[in-house]
Amino acid sequence: MAESIELPSRLAILPFMNKVLLPGAIVRIRCTSPSSVKLVEQELWQQEEKGLIGIVPVREAAEIKPLSTTSQGTDSVDHSSKIKGGSSDSHKLDIKRHIVRWHDRGVAARALHLSRGVEKPSGRVTYIVVLEGLCRFSVQELSTRGTYHTARISPLELTKTEMEQIEQDPDFLMLSRQFKATAMELISVLEQKQKTGGRTKVLLETVPVHKLADIFVASFEISFEEQLSMLDLVDPKGRLSKATELVDRHLQSIRVAEKITQKVEGQLSKSQKEFLLRQQMRAIKEELGDNDDNEDEVVALERKLQSAGMPQNIWKHAHRELRRIKKMQPQQPGYNSSFVYLELLSDLPWRKASEEHELDLRVAQYRLDHDHYGLVKVKQRIIEYLAVRKLKPDARGPVLCFVGPPGVGKTSLASSIAAALGRKFVRISLGGVKDEADIRGHRRTYVGSMPGRLIEGLKRVAVCNPVMLLDEIDKTRSNVRGDPASALLEVLDPEQNKTFNDHYLNVPFDLSKVVFVATANRVQPIPPPLLDRMEVIELPGYTAEEKLSIAMRHLIPRVLDQHGLSSELLQIPEAAVKLIIQRYTREAGVRNLERNLAALARAAAVRVAEQEQVVPLNKRMQGLATPLLENRLADSAEVEMEVISMGVNNRDISNTSRIASSLVVDEAMLEKVLGLPRYDGREAAERVAIPGVSVGLVQTAFGGKVQFVEATAMVGKGELYLTGQLGDVIKESAQIALTWVRARATDLRLAAAEGINLFEGRDIHIHFPAGAVPKDGPSAGVTLVTALVSLFSQKRVRSDTAMTGEMTLRGVVLPVGGVKDKVLAAHRDGIKRVILPEGNLKDLVEVPSSVLANLEILLAKRMEDVLEHAFDGGCPWRQHSKL
Repeated sequence: MAESIELPSRLAILPFMNKVLLPGAIVRIRCTSPSSVKLVEQELWQQEEKGLIGIVPVREAAEIKPLSTTSQGTDSVDHSSKIKGGSSDSHKLDIKRHIVRWHDRGVAARALHLSRGVEKPSGRVTYIVVLEGLCRFSVQELSTRGTYHTARISPLELTKTEMEQIEQDPDFLMLSRQFKATAMELISVLEQKQKTGGRTKVLLETVPVHKLADIFVASFEISFEEQLSMLDLVDPKGRLSKATELVDRHLQSIRVAEKITQKVEGQLSKSQKEFLLRQQMRAIKEELGDNDDNEDEVVALERKLQSAGMPQNIWKHAHRELRRIKKMQPQQPGYNSSFVYLELLSDLPWRKASEEHELDLRVAQYRLDHDHYGLVKVKQRIIEYLAVRKLKPDARGPVLCFVGPPGVGKTSLASSIAAALGRKFVRISLGGVKDEADIRGHRRTYVGSMPGRLIEGLKRVAVCNPVMLLDEIDKTRSNVRGDPASALLEVLDPEQNKTFNDHYLNVPFDLSKVVFVATANRVQPIPPPLLDRMEVIELPGYTAEEKLSIAMRHLIPRVLDQHGLSSELLQIPEAAVKLIIQRYTREAGVRNLERNLAALARAAAVRVAEQEQVVPLNKRMQGLATPLLENRLADSAEVEMEVISMGVNNRDISNTSRIASSLVVDEAMLEKVLGLPRYDGREAAERVAIPGVSVGLVQTAFGGKVQFVEATAMVGKGELYLTGQLGDVIKESAQIALTWVRARATDLRLAAAEGINLFEGRDIHIHFPAGAVPKDGPSAGVTLVTALVSLFSQKRVRSDTAMTGEMTLRGVVLPVGGVKDKVLAAHRDGIKRVILPEGNLKDLVEVPSSVLANLEILLAKRMEDVLEHAFDGGCPWRQHSKL
């Protein structure tokens, strides 16, 4: 620290509102206002050597008063240039009512570190400056240079000769010894208390005493007035006297606090400590105004119960429980559980309902179209549902159950219903729920008992009429702890849920105002009584065209936003999205599509992050300080100040400038990021290249799927082997198929004469690939027969043809379910021809016309019709058969 500093005759002035910078103190400030940014830009940033600026305290006067009332030694200046103070809680000044008073003394400061940055997305230029106070000066004249102030100054520090004379003064020597003794005592106390102080002891031995006074005072939290008085003390003796007083005051406050702590931490028992802490907490609340009515938690709970609006019979029950709590001590067993129970009763929305706005069907239709692409019939059914609610708000409409594979928008549809009705939305996940208590709650006799998920959801949204989504209602399981699906029967029955009884509440709660919506992946696992209470709306999946539109409208903007990118940094054209849909995803929904898009976004994020360029702070950066950026600064920006501890090194402050170019996704990038294509469209042709293989269509929890069936013969004893983790129904279908083929062997010219056994000396093995996936259902009958006929006739099945249907023992083809899912799956896998039972003709109405335009639908009434369509050129043996 230099003993003498040559000050220029004029300095740029940075005002600190209600703050004082003393010589020797170090502060970090953040400059964002136009005036402070301009000052730092011109006086510090663009200087070849470290420049000096002046820090002058200013204070805000409450009202305009005559100049004669201003304090002596201050200049009253109209603060019309919107100067901000050094604290984060400074206020905008009203020129008509307020003035700013500048102090007549300040401190010259130099910049230890400078950092320049640009805020995003506003583009505001900011500077972070680390300043060190050097010496005092007196303000002779204040003027304006552009957007900031300058002042003509005169130094106040004593010369070296004058200082040497004062140091010989006996009074000064006595004050120095007194100050050092007090400061050393304070440092010793702090060292014992905080295990610090080593660096401060070094300061006492190396820094002159009159400078130590400023440094010590700057580290204390003292009032603005005392800071100003310390700044005004130019005489070293007065400065030492004031500093000794402040250090001694700080030392005494620490000792008083320690003495109180020692008294409180006397030999008190555990109960005495707890009582004392409660008394202290109550006193603290009274001082803070948090407990003005002197009410304790039981009184507050009683008031809360009275204002909960519960029915009279339930209020009597709660009041009886409350009287019991008042007679108990908080330490008694059962007090806490009873208190939590009454808190739940007071938090439940017995009568509090969200106000529904006037339902506008056109707005609801617009919102559905905006949030979901396609799903025309589903959205039409929702509009019908809303129309009935508009005409009869208290109507007990059906419980809508959206059934479909993952990723098709079931949950978001329920959220759209809540938004259209203007109600709150709460989601209850039922996936994997095995305990009936998750629905009905635990009885309070159990340890750790708690209410069911429905009551918890209502407590969370705090209204009695939300839209409640029962998600994954087909995933509940029954075991020894009850059947959750059966517990839902009361919840979803409008005649019973008016008095729903949760075991934890043990009082009836009205659920009739709740709008229930359910979702499921499949209908089959839902128990029939529960399914009877719901109206099933199927969402089978999306076509490739719908997926493309969803990706361009919804998925890509969302993925870019989640990864901090923009369309300028990453562009995913339609051609790339089509390739992802065709080669990397074969799903009914769009979740895997979104995951692949997210993988591309992550790759782009890595590229953008690698292009960041770090610019050292000590380099000249005049080119970045453009008028365009200055014009974008907010007028309400402030100067934020933070005091830095002595000895802290802050030379690691840096600024980054990001430069990134646009990245366009192409086929090469797809292969680099996503790997080689998973689907090439040739799978069916390769699998059906030999006889004995046919292509079937099945329905799973993830939508429709193409399923191959393989059959082969080998030397054996006439046994039938079935593999592929098959269920009982599909095993029976295989047995029926084999029986039908054996019975028609001669007619189909599979055997030379009647009575010849196809099994003579050989075994038949039928396999359904993907053996890790369980398979069951009746819709594989025609596929099994086709595979067996292909095996015995050694003729290949057409690779562009898939089929589904159930077959009787007499060869009649019966209709099956999930036609829309299966047809969409065939379309996704590139199948051109689909064989369906004739009874499923009516189900084709639900299939999008764009899909039907690319498929040839073949209807079959008997098994012979299936064989006619399945083989190339028809059935070559049909003319010789007796069919």
